[in-house]
Amino acid sequence: MAHTHKSNLELIKNGMFSENTIFRMAISLCPSIAVTNSLKNGMALGIAVVFVQTMVNVTISAIRKFIHPKIRIPIFMLIIAGYVTIIDMVMSTYFRAIYAQIGLYIQIIVAFASIFARAEVFASKNKVIPSFMDGFGMGVGFLLAMIVISFFREFLGKGELFGITIVAGKPLLIMILPAGGFLAVGLLMAFFNWIDMRFYGGKGASGV
Repeated sequence: MAHTHKSNLELIKNGMFSENTIFRMAISLCPSIAVTNSLKNGMALGIAVVFVQTMVNVTISAIRKFIHPKIRIPIFMLIIAGYVTIIDMVMSTYFRAIYAQIGLYIQIIVAFASIFARAEVFASKNKVIPSFMDGFGMGVGFLLAMIVISFFREFLGKGELFGITIVAGKPLLIMILPAGGFLAVGLLMAFFNWIDMRFYGGKGASGV
């Protein structure tokens, strides 16, 4: 079923809030735990996902009429892998310090359920512009989640932001450990769901 009845703004808001990859749909959670002990790393991975998610949606939408339904899955995966390879090569060449820390997670973007899901349920059924907005919104939603989680984990766990000391003293070291990642994600998911129920009646910020 096509989703073109939504405006471009609604599509972006949907990806950022109503169907936020981390806080609402609870998929692609591995990187939200693994790389968010540093705001810089969290933002870098989030930006990579914005690029891949958007470009995959646009590409699949543009060629959707030429994709035979029986071979759509390998074609989708090939397209995703192509864009992941591009961002992997760019980061390994120009952002070596960050890539040394998150390179593995850049490579496994190819397996992110959120990217394949949008290709299947949206981009393969809609025109290029709506697909661009949908992909961009989903990517930005992931980026925002990574920023929020990373902010709290680095600030509380290290007393730093972007590696710069903000608060001197004894930090909550658990926040930079995997257990702290699960704790941060769980509390933030609960907070976003509370906002949804409190102000939107469970319909999400976009009202759908």
